Amino acid sequence: MSLNLTILGCHSATPRVNAYPTSQYLEINNRHFLIDCGEGTQRQMRKYKVGFSKIDHIFISHLHGDHFYGLVGLLSTYGILSREKELHIYGPKGIKEVTLLQLNISQSHAKYKTVFHELSSNKSELIFEDDKVSVSTIPLNHRVYTNGYLFKEKEKPKKLHMGNISNYEEIGRADYLNIKAGKDITLSTGEIIPNDELTLPPKKALSFAFCSDTMYKPDIVPIIKDVDLLYHEATFLADREDLAKKTKHATSKQAAQIAKDANAKQLVVGHYSGRYKDISLFQKEAQEIFNNTELAVPGKNFKIDAE
Repeated sequence: MSLNLTILGCHSATPRVNAYPTSQYLEINNRHFLIDCGEGTQRQMRKYKVGFSKIDHIFISHLHGDHFYGLVGLLSTYGILSREKELHIYGPKGIKEVTLLQLNISQSHAKYKTVFHELSSNKSELIFEDDKVSVSTIPLNHRVYTNGYLFKEKEKPKKLHMGNISNYEEIGRADYLNIKAGKDITLSTGEIIPNDELTLPPKKALSFAFCSDTMYKPDIVPIIKDVDLLYHEATFLADREDLAKKTKHATSKQAAQIAKDANAKQLVVGHYSGRYKDISLFQKEAQEIFNNTELAVPGKNFKIDAE
């Protein structure tokens, strides 16, 4: 079990040389997700060797251009590449209309089916689940309807403690599934062997929380409690908290406070305003509250292996 996050873009909306708007590629428990799709995302995917064909689920936080204007270009490229696999897109209500309008007018033809999952709830909800991973929304507070996303590995079954199991001749392979499921074993003598004696704890299930554009919103803390890796926007430094509040963005200190209150293991900040020339100030400021803070930088990789 592992979690691997690649930053494709991490800057705010104003165009700059060598600066790319928000997009991230997440590998978690052998699942592959694209999170937001600002302009230039597919170029960044090529640059950092993200396989286009691996992506079956795209999550868009909100309908501001720096978070989804790269989507139509990517979908068009999938058509050129003769993609046939179904593609799922999750995002605010309206994403289907705006995307299909552009594809239809440009006569972009594709063999693959696109399934849109439009979101409108202001409460956290489960929007994707399979046997390995679940994804839930994190309701945020921005100028338009916005969600973050919480990605969680499913708990794995317990591991067999073969050293202890070998002490009991009656216990065979036919019992292994029951033991992994947490059941005790009753021997022919009537003796009950506790499951804890026959198993070892599974590796920890990992989690990643993506908190896109939002003003300081402490009520998200219970949703992301104990998260292993947290990305939280930090458009401004604390010196412009007034502007952050006006534009419904967050400061680096506010992001750090969320990480601290949520007992996150690691914080990544990004979405820097173009007014700041030295982004190291964001890390320095956040570390005053939450020491384990890193900066989002295009191409930077954050990897966590389960203990």
